[in-house]
Amino acid sequence: MGLLSKLGMGKKSTANSTDVTTPYQAIGGEKVAHAIANRFYDIMETDPIAAELLAIHPQPLDRIRHVFGLYLTMWLGGPNEYEQQRGHPRLRARHLPFTVTPALKVQWMYCMKKAMYENVSDIALANQLLAALDQLADHMINTEA
Repeated sequence: MGLLSKLGMGKKSTANSTDVTTPYQAIGGEKVAHAIANRFYDIMETDPIAAELLAIHPQPLDRIRHVFGLYLTMWLGGPNEYEQQRGHPRLRARHLPFTVTPALKVQWMYCMKKAMYENVSDIALANQLLAALDQLADHMINTEA
């Protein structure tokens, strides 16, 4: 099931046209998607709660901020520059070199929740996106230790 289906979004037909509303459009497009990505890393860099998560990320964070902004844009239903530049996300495979524990997932979601709530004014939509991201983050866990 795709993100649009999970969120109850998608095609809305009218007499004259078929419109597609994506989460990307609903939150405000590229500016907001990249603001979420950048705020996520700002929080990770400055909040002691995310110190363990920060420690596993390559420094400086400039490149990963950019890549995450591209990924988030694609994931939300926006332009697919991520796959054009980097190929299929293969998120689990890309995270396998790192030890991803349940505690790191909690830190990741902590940063994402703060970033999402600061940048998405529609709280119901923010909650839906966070629920989908929480499932995705669960999939990244590769060790219980």
